[in-house]
Amino acid sequence: MRQKKHPGFNGLIQNLSDSMHLIEDKRQAGKINHSLHDCCMSAFAMMFFQDPSMPEFQTRLQDKHHLNNLKTLFNVGGVPKDTRFREAVDEVPGYSLENVFTNFFRPLQRGKQLEQFRFLHGRYLVTSDGTQQFSSDAINCPYCLQKKMKSGNIIYHHQVLCAAIVHPHNRQVIPTAPEPIRRIDGNTKPDCEINAGRRILDKIRVNHPKLNIIIAGDSLYSKQPFVDKLKEKNMSFILMAKSKDHKIMFEQVSELKLMNGTQRLELKDFKGRRHIYEWVNDVPLNGTKDADNVNCFEYTLIDRTNKKGCFGTWVTDIPIDSDNIIDLVKGGRAGWKIENENFNTLKNQGYHAEHNFGHGWKNAAYNFFLFILSAFFVHQILELTDPLFQKCRLKFSARKEFRNQLRCTIRIIVFHSWADLLNFVRNPP
Repeated sequence: MRQKKHPGFNGLIQNLSDSMHLIEDKRQAGKINHSLHDCCMSAFAMMFFQDPSMPEFQTRLQDKHHLNNLKTLFNVGGVPKDTRFREAVDEVPGYSLENVFTNFFRPLQRGKQLEQFRFLHGRYLVTSDGTQQFSSDAINCPYCLQKKMKSGNIIYHHQVLCAAIVHPHNRQVIPTAPEPIRRIDGNTKPDCEINAGRRILDKIRVNHPKLNIIIAGDSLYSKQPFVDKLKEKNMSFILMAKSKDHKIMFEQVSELKLMNGTQRLELKDFKGRRHIYEWVNDVPLNGTKDADNVNCFEYTLIDRTNKKGCFGTWVTDIPIDSDNIIDLVKGGRAGWKIENENFNTLKNQGYHAEHNFGHGWKNAAYNFFLFILSAFFVHQILELTDPLFQKCRLKFSARKEFRNQLRCTIRIIVFHSWADLLNFVRNPP
């Protein structure tokens, strides 16, 4: 399928800049030295070049070349000192930044780059999982979750539920707007991942009303209330199931196995490993009278020494047969990509997602994570669509090394465009 031209770095940054201009600035007029737009675009630039901390970013601003590159590449007029910087970001409502993810998604969809993520009859596989983004025994805000330790100390922390479009054969992922897991004023019950899971389904469907979606997730979600929510949002599912949560279903499947009531497919690969697929359609999800019937499948990998390796059990609303069972297993196992390709990259590949760039009293902790995730999104788009970026990236063995080179280069030379910067890094004089 012919792909349309993607707006590239300049188009994405202009899109982001336009969105930041739309945010209402409620700060007191006489105390404003830098626009909210410049503060937000600077925060994005800090995450885009993977500065390890706010002081490190502020130190680099003392180099006039770095500041000029922020102007030419990110439309930044000026950057305040760290305290004012954090205060400005703290004032921005998180929902006003979340629109960026839909704005980045639309060009991918229009340009047909999203087609390579189609999975199982043209549907898109979306996986979600929660992660901790901040933890401290001292710093806190009204939205912090609290965990009381045996010692009596209280640990304050922030969590966020992330979702992304994935494909078993693609390394890149397409993140959607996340959902914070936090204390809410007037709510005596603590927030949790499953509640955030229901909210993120609402958010995904509002932002992508016509997208044909399969939700993949762990056993936390394979419960009747969440399945009902998926049906309400017209989404299919591939959810992991565990025997302790679905005793009646597992008992019925075991009985069907004894009576040869299940179907089985076994394949051997070139390494001599055995891939065993077993499935059954129309079994109750649980023992209640209003339980949905689901389709259950299992996968087991046995190596040449007859040792069991990977295995798992999933439930789905998609009818299972010998033609789609292998893809269903791939889809179920792709649920772990949110951990491997998203969280692992954000925490261990230079994005410093667990670093406290600024906690604030309102929105700073969540907003700085949004800037990290949006920078990651732009990097994923460039890896998918920008040939010059792809060629430049191949010169370096690791993403972190590549970003370090970009960060060092903009300290010594002013570039008028993103393409000029990449061409210099790729073919230095």
